[in-house]
Amino acid sequence: MNITKGVIARAQKVVIYGPEGIGKSTLAAQFPNPLFIDTEGSTDNMDVARLDKPRSWSMLLQQIDFVKHTMPCATLIIDTADWAERLCIEHICSQFGKKGIEDFGYGNGYTYLAEEFGRLLNKLSDLKDIGVNVVLTAHAQIRKFEQPDEMGAYDRWELKLGNKKTLATTAPLTKEWADMVLFCNYKTMSVASDDKGKKFKAQGGKRVMHTTHHPAWDAKNRFGLPDELDMGFAGIAHIFASQQAPQVTEQPIATNIPAAVETPVNKPETVQETQPVTTEPNFDREPDDYAGIPQQLVDLMKTNNVIPAEIMAATESKGYYPTGTPIQNYDPGYIDGVLVAAWPQVFTMIQEIRKNQQF
Repeated sequence: MNITKGVIARAQKVVIYGPEGIGKSTLAAQFPNPLFIDTEGSTDNMDVARLDKPRSWSMLLQQIDFVKHTMPCATLIIDTADWAERLCIEHICSQFGKKGIEDFGYGNGYTYLAEEFGRLLNKLSDLKDIGVNVVLTAHAQIRKFEQPDEMGAYDRWELKLGNKKTLATTAPLTKEWADMVLFCNYKTMSVASDDKGKKFKAQGGKRVMHTTHHPAWDAKNRFGLPDELDMGFAGIAHIFASQQAPQVTEQPIATNIPAAVETPVNKPETVQETQPVTTEPNFDREPDDYAGIPQQLVDLMKTNNVIPAEIMAATESKGYYPTGTPIQNYDPGYIDGVLVAAWPQVFTMIQEIRKNQQF
């Protein structure tokens, strides 16, 4: 009987949903080392790694098994879950010789659907157990919702899984399975368009991510995130930082080791003083190396003798920003949430880069 305490850094199961065209696939592509299973062809115009479009439910399950055994990525993305559900429905109907899920009668078709879709979620949970993040994207739909203990009803955004509000249980299963459910939408406001305040028009269009439950949408997280974030990976990157960091055992680094070791047998009469050998790369450090970088990060860098090129190399190795992007162009949320908040892991990565002489 083992008792453990503290936060355990593990891979995460994430659901990203929202209206069409909001940028769900683009957001998912920002996760660490992503690999797409594109069920609807939405990534054709994106420069991402992808498996062949699954033509059947069996092919989709085989692709997940392939990822489990070969681990070609750090994040597997199924884009989208509602199109994957269509493959599941086709598989069930073909198996039982039915034309549609409604032909089963008494809701039995939806029971089979929940069981089969649950097998998919179990396979994806196996990926999390071996350290691979799993992201499901999905479309959103508006449905009228009635509280059991209140009078009246109202509209709310929900996952577009299942088409029978009382029988389909794939949406609840998916939400329960996920560690984080992010609802992406456009932030709009109604403003008066006349002096009397009787006519209103919508303004806005900023894309945001909702991370907690609201009467108007489903969302959740287990990481204490703010209720609303700008749409982008930077706001949640710190959740994955510790999980991404390589597990290495730090060894003490000698900083003043002679280049040659003298022995009593062949000791020369005159010994010329040698320069110390250091494990750090030889950089030209200009006086303005740290110009434009937030002071909190600069303090950490100077304390550990880290220069911007090393920060950029560590960031580029994880795919957060394209090669050559200066730190001054990094999102403040990424700098605060990853580079500063997870500095020990970032510095460990830099030490590995130094050892491998990647500069």
